[in-house]
Amino acid sequence: MMRVAELLMSKYRLPTASPISGSIPPLLLPDGQLLDFTCPRIMGILNITPDSFSDGGCFEDVDRAVEHALIMASDGADVIDIGGESTRPGAAAVPADEQIRRIEPVLTILRPRLAQAHPRVRISIDTSSAEVVHALIRIGIDMVNDVTAGHGDPAMLSVVAQHGLPIVLMHMRGRPRDMQQDPRYDDVVTQVRDFLAQSMERAAKAGIDPRRIMIDPGIGFGKTLEHNWRLLGGLDQLVSLRAPLLLGVSRKRFLASLCGAAGAELDGPTAHITALGVMRGVAMFRVHDVK
Repeated sequence: MMRVAELLMSKYRLPTASPISGSIPPLLLPDGQLLDFTCPRIMGILNITPDSFSDGGCFEDVDRAVEHALIMASDGADVIDIGGESTRPGAAAVPADEQIRRIEPVLTILRPRLAQAHPRVRISIDTSSAEVVHALIRIGIDMVNDVTAGHGDPAMLSVVAQHGLPIVLMHMRGRPRDMQQDPRYDDVVTQVRDFLAQSMERAAKAGIDPRRIMIDPGIGFGKTLEHNWRLLGGLDQLVSLRAPLLLGVSRKRFLASLCGAAGAELDGPTAHITALGVMRGVAMFRVHDVK
């Protein structure tokens, strides 16, 4: 942990105090309620996949997946993010029908149980397929987390707009299968910021209410170790876009390369980065270990 702190404060100049001034705009939900960010929000990860980098294969069983989601809700998650397609480096695309086959039985059981036990907790679907969103909306979802920022499927933005869903627009260079093959930037913070600003404008033009847009710099998605740290050092520039910022660093490889640890051993460094993100105005954190 000390190695993390020293590197953040010295080489990458990550701030350890002085929060960003100004409030984070709330997120408009499909039912008209507002998710405010007067306190940091937590998005719990539920991967229903055989090959995700940290928990692949752990929650393919429906009952186990539902149980884990309910535990995350009890531990304080504000959103449960359910994904049926791994986006780890090198992962192949998963067809929409297979994503639906994986997610639908879990969502069918989880939706009413959450409504009864944890009505404040929302459900997000981690997909870049409009077909997946269209199929699952009838069961009940509250937002979409799209790692392609709506670029992966030309129908995504219109489907999201049609159903009045919030969407997370994430930056990624390339696709998961090739994104880590020598990614290069002239100025990673500026280029990611510009991409997110353009993606926000594109989504608004497609009919999505700007109050329903979140952004994510895509830590680890088409970035080297250096790029990831530079982005974390430039969080203030991303927060200045005035959209709620989602940050996902949980158990990622760049932390492993720094700390010489892996898997759940990285929850400590993840918490450290999360605390720094809170200080810089990040609205929501996507994590494996909610508690």
